[in-house]
Amino acid sequence: MNTGTTSPDRTAPHRVLVVLFDGVQLMDVAGPLEVYTVANDHGAGYRTYTASLDGKPVTSTAGLPLVPDMALDAVDFAVDTLVVPGRSDWWAAVSDAPLVEAVTRLAENSRTVAAVCAGAFPLAATGLLDGRRAATHWRLAADLAARYPAVEVDSDAIFVRDGRFITSAGITAGIDLALALVESDHGPELARAVAKYLVVFMARPGGQSQFSVRQTSRNTAHSVLRDVLDEVAADPVGDHSLPALAARAGVSPRHLTRLFRGETGGTAAEYVERVRVEAAQALLEAGNDALVTVARRSGFRSEETMRRAFRRRLGVSPGSYRDRFRTTLPNGSSPERG
Repeated sequence: MNTGTTSPDRTAPHRVLVVLFDGVQLMDVAGPLEVYTVANDHGAGYRTYTASLDGKPVTSTAGLPLVPDMALDAVDFAVDTLVVPGRSDWWAAVSDAPLVEAVTRLAENSRTVAAVCAGAFPLAATGLLDGRRAATHWRLAADLAARYPAVEVDSDAIFVRDGRFITSAGITAGIDLALALVESDHGPELARAVAKYLVVFMARPGGQSQFSVRQTSRNTAHSVLRDVLDEVAADPVGDHSLPALAARAGVSPRHLTRLFRGETGGTAAEYVERVRVEAAQALLEAGNDALVTVARRSGFRSEETMRRAFRRRLGVSPGSYRDRFRTTLPNGSSPERG
């Protein structure tokens, strides 16, 4: 698969290089490349390249052969964005000394370095992520933290940007990562056009969780707490203060707090806020209600309370979040900002 493209702006192309190797996850490669290809169709100036260690074809996880444009040691141009994909058996990638050496050399001289899913492992092996935050697929987060303790692993985020390094969760999160980079390069309008063409939500905020809070609540083994979690998830608007939750569960607030800490790692208030943020996200994505209405329908006391929760959980305001999903609104209506 030859993926080289010609940049519309030949005087100052933005060069994107994707590293290939045997066993690479196909979507880790194809997702970001498709984002850049569609961005070029909308006027961006990307020139994409792929390279393997020896310049020979590699076999992806899906069994599809990928034909690189060149060998890694033949890259003789300045790389603006280096993309390091992953492979499920990450230990094979980090044990490949020539691969890690090539990634080190290229990453040290690239303006932006992106790792998709398990691509965080060979990138971490270079030492360049030491002292930085990084994301990866949730199933691999513990392995990444254990193997590279100097890296601050975020096991929940869709993607994390720390300086010139950006790392993402698994598989389709590479599309979110690439859309975020396109938005940084060309602004939200072009990135939104790319997302609309690809029929994906306009880049999920990096701080958005890899999981639905309603899904994770089902993992608790304690029946009392499970009933409380299900009750909150089913009715975000209800009275879910600690005393009210404890009274309905038939336990003391102190005992319920211990259950929350032991089973979820957080407090009842934190869980309630997460459920309400998720409920507000759904309303913002699906409709055009005023922000004060969204706040009320998702259980927040006020629009300002919702705004603070969004900033805390997602790193964006509710209005900015809805702007990212604007293309899904009916009749091209423009949502209220805030």
